[in-house]
Amino acid sequence: MEGSLTARDRVGIQDFVLLDAYTSETAFMDNLRKRFNENLIYTYIGTLLVSVNPYKELGIYTKKQMDIYMGVNFFELPPHIFALADNVYRTMISETNNHFILISGESGAGKTEASKKVLQFYAVCCPSTRLLDNVRDRLLLSNPVLEAFGNAKTLKNDNSSRFGKYMDIQFDHQGAAVGGHILSYLLEKSRVVHQNHGERNFHIFYQLVEGGEDELLRWLGLERNCQKYRYLIQGECAKVSSINDKSDWKTVQKALTIIEFSEKDIEHLFAIIASVLHLGNVHFEASAHGYATLNSSAELLGIPSNILQEGLTHRKIEAKAEEVLSPFTAEHAKYARDALAKAIYGRTFTWLVNKINESLVNKDSTRKTVIGLLDIYGFEVFDVNSFEQFCINFCNEKLQQLFIQLTLKSEQEEYEMEGIEWEPVPYFNNKIICDLVEEKHRGIISILDEECLRPGEATDFTFLEKLEEKMCGHPHFVTHKLADQKTRKTLERGDFRLLHYAGEVTYSVVGKFHLIHKFKNCLLLFKVMRQSKNSIIQHCFHTIEPDGKKRPETVATQFKSSLAGLTEILMTKDPWYVRCLKPNHCKQPDRFDDVMVRHQVKYLGLMEHLRVRRAGFAYRRRYEIFLKRYKALCPDTWPHWKGTPAEGVQRLIKHLGYKPDEYKMGRTKIFIRHPRTLFATEDAFEICKHELGKAPATSDKRRLPFPEGVVMILIETCWRGLQARRERERRAWAVKVIKKFIKGFMNRNQPVSMDNSDYLAFVRQSYLTRLKDNLPKSVLDKTIWLTPPPIMQEASVLLRKLHTRLLVRKYVRGISAQQKLQIKALTSDIFKGRKENYPQSVCQPFADTRISEQDINIKVLQLICPEGIKYSVPVIKYDRNGFRPRFRQLIFTQAAAYLVEEAKIKQRVNYSSLKGVSVSDLSDNFLILHVTCDDTKQKVGDCLLYLTRMHYTYTELLSFCSVRFDIQPGKEGFVDFKSSSESMVYRAKNGHLMVVSPHNPMHTT
Repeated sequence: MEGSLTARDRVGIQDFVLLDAYTSETAFMDNLRKRFNENLIYTYIGTLLVSVNPYKELGIYTKKQMDIYMGVNFFELPPHIFALADNVYRTMISETNNHFILISGESGAGKTEASKKVLQFYAVCCPSTRLLDNVRDRLLLSNPVLEAFGNAKTLKNDNSSRFGKYMDIQFDHQGAAVGGHILSYLLEKSRVVHQNHGERNFHIFYQLVEGGEDELLRWLGLERNCQKYRYLIQGECAKVSSINDKSDWKTVQKALTIIEFSEKDIEHLFAIIASVLHLGNVHFEASAHGYATLNSSAELLGIPSNILQEGLTHRKIEAKAEEVLSPFTAEHAKYARDALAKAIYGRTFTWLVNKINESLVNKDSTRKTVIGLLDIYGFEVFDVNSFEQFCINFCNEKLQQLFIQLTLKSEQEEYEMEGIEWEPVPYFNNKIICDLVEEKHRGIISILDEECLRPGEATDFTFLEKLEEKMCGHPHFVTHKLADQKTRKTLERGDFRLLHYAGEVTYSVVGKFHLIHKFKNCLLLFKVMRQSKNSIIQHCFHTIEPDGKKRPETVATQFKSSLAGLTEILMTKDPWYVRCLKPNHCKQPDRFDDVMVRHQVKYLGLMEHLRVRRAGFAYRRRYEIFLKRYKALCPDTWPHWKGTPAEGVQRLIKHLGYKPDEYKMGRTKIFIRHPRTLFATEDAFEICKHELGKAPATSDKRRLPFPEGVVMILIETCWRGLQARRERERRAWAVKVIKKFIKGFMNRNQPVSMDNSDYLAFVRQSYLTRLKDNLPKSVLDKTIWLTPPPIMQEASVLLRKLHTRLLVRKYVRGISAQQKLQIKALTSDIFKGRKENYPQSVCQPFADTRISEQDINIKVLQLICPEGIKYSVPVIKYDRNGFRPRFRQLIFTQAAAYLVEEAKIKQRVNYSSLKGVSVSDLSDNFLILHVTCDDTKQKVGDCLLYLTRMHYTYTELLSFCSVRFDIQPGKEGFVDFKSSSESMVYRAKNGHLMVVSPHNPMHTT
């Protein structure tokens, strides 16, 4: 770090502690801006890392960068997230104690990415075995799963975490990752039922709809169209250019498999996601008495429809010894529906986190050291701040309190350990604000609980009145009623304002702090949920919910309790901090918004932290490191110092002329009070380096003992020697590998031994790689299979069987459920042994339709959609007069068959008038629809059609008839079939239509 100080005017200072004007916010911002403009996004405040989101790729997270920072002193290289991660890891191993890294900042500042980089670094630097790799993979793949279920697109960030996450990574005594545990905090459940304009619901909903397989969507009753679901369209941005929902869906599926979710768990999990979407489409209407009635229903969540309907439209009232069901109004029913959707999703998310924890659990009971990662939302101030912002900002108050306490504690401990007198540091103690929120019986949360659970009709304003009564005169609380004349103009009547450590925030209670008397109205719904056949729902709602006899715990109280638990966990660990900053609102690279960044610097408490770190000494280093760097500045210490490092440093600073009030000598470190003292030392060293390199030998002991010009030769010699040694090592390795390969080839037919094991492993890998690219694509393809080497004969037979089973499984899954299996069997019964080209049709997959609705003219769709389209296929229709071919679309609905030409319906055949269907026994694809017509004046009759998917179309109609057909009522026509070397269709001289099929035997009909 000291080496970069010479360029401080251009690129700023790597550690804010070395800022001379450390109390100046302007100086702080100038340094941050300088570094950002040079693509230096990381800066230290002591051991705290400040990170500015660059909104572009910088190429600083490669494997090579990880290797550079691995095992290096914290301040030896430029600031980096890898430097902090490595220092935490090495300190944990050497001191065998627990640590945590707190990553905070506002949405879009890069918190989630920072936590990913830390995990990726540990995945590379930790010892590796097959078992440990499994743990590593699960730790890494827990991220995409939690992001899918807990992240969403917001106005500030396309992948914003809508929950707080604390992950413990457990390490054994060798530093290998052996397990983990995740805690989640305050999932933004309100997003399930409502999104602001320009925002989306949680990613998993869109991933399921856009990326889910057709068979899965049919089973879940979903359509591949987000516009069909009310819970997905409120933000009016279901599609986002930066998000690939289909690709993310595949990643989530792979992750769930590796984390060891069973197929049943995955089915039930996605059934719940689909059920939430269906629940959002449930509508209520007011009856004649104003009560809610359902006008739509579905088999949701494995619960009988009538039971779910009763739960959504009624509440339970206890009257003395009996229970009475009271109907909801339509408005209350909508609230109950949304409350149920939020409860289902919130509890399912908790189940998901617990399930991931089961796969990460460390089964070894021996003591483990832990590194915790806390990725949590930063301080939030919006135009309208609701209950979520209140909880988030309270969380930040508690963490700021912990932050200052732990920082002061670590500073004081270091001073005491070095034998330097500790000087008390003045700082703002935000305990008064924490007590304002969480104090028992008098805090805002306690008052909210009382209002939510007291008898009678509690409203938003009765809650506000109670706050004004209890908080009157508090210096950090004000409302419209309690404010002075000037402040009152900035507050609405439903607002209250808190003066947080980071500034004032105004909260609105109107419609935002919904009271929990409504929670009691939903108790019947929670009992209904226990009747579900879905195992996850049963698990999530298995406990008895509060029923009025026991005081229920509100969301705010639950959050306060979980936050207290988190604080206890963190107090037992050594802290490290990453503060993430967002440079602009537009997510643009190379743009630094001073006002916005200054605001974040304020509410993240960076100036406060800097002030605490600078209250004593700005710079401290171990004697060995300080002496090694600066010993050339003193003739007595250059080139070699014979005494102890402490004595050498004492001699050095005496020579440099340090004043007594500028430094202190500790037991193992030197402490320098002012940055300017260090800057002067570093500037002198920069000059000295050049003198040492170019000056000839003199009596001055600081000069190199070599003639002029020899220095460069020595450096070149050392460098060439290093390159030669590396080349020799590389060649020695290559010779060893080639020898082993040749020896293995010579012994390839012998039993596995040390001589041939590596060669045989190469043969196996080579064969499997080639086989992967040349696998059969169809069950009927029996010819393609690579000839295996002798060592792979047995494995090849097993792999071929497995691959065949896989192809069969894919084929069966593609047939889409039981009804298509029945169609398959029926097609076989009809055509097997009767139709020459039936065997060629077996490998053709079934499909619900051969023409998508987008390819059917919209006018035709408007006419026939009410009947419900069942199947459609392109055909060629031959005219009854002259047998001219015409391209048509054959569309089956529930009521009739239609022949369509672009925007015109050319013929409608009611199924009641269809007396039969005929085909030949040759290899042609002709099909004749026999139509009954009582009115001889109408020019309608049998339809002669050619279609490539004749077998499937025929099976859809399930009828048999003779091949003769009517040209018009009262007249007859014939089709003659025969076999030849090539297929043809033409009008014969006898006036019949001649169909020639490519086959040797001749058939006539």
